[in-house]
Amino acid sequence: MTKEKLVQAATVAREYAYAPFSNFKVGAAAVGGSQKIYCGCNIENASFGLTNCAERTAIFKAISEGEHKIEALAVIADTEEPVSPCGACRQVLSEFCTRDTKIYLANLHGDVEEWTIEQLLPGSFKSSDMNKK
Repeated sequence: MTKEKLVQAATVAREYAYAPFSNFKVGAAAVGGSQKIYCGCNIENASFGLTNCAERTAIFKAISEGEHKIEALAVIADTEEPVSPCGACRQVLSEFCTRDTKIYLANLHGDVEEWTIEQLLPGSFKSSDMNKK
């Protein structure tokens, strides 16, 4: 899956964002092992703690449709610099990505940065950390 295709899919997903409180629309696109693209947008709620980010929406859609691993993800917003996932999204990404999974951070100005989940969340808490000794 090309970086450009994922960023374009995230850009389209951003248009569906429900952001009446912040007016900060975010789109994301994840690709799994099947090479299918799963898109997501941020969905706000008047009870702000119940808001869901675009990245988690895309990932949860992929997992709920049978994917077990995210191979790449793009996220985009109308920001000066390429937008970066929040801490909660980074933790969710770490659950379903390998250390080297490509994460493309983008903005509407055409800027795109390529990161890995290891760079975004070094030393992340993994399910294997829950194994009792």
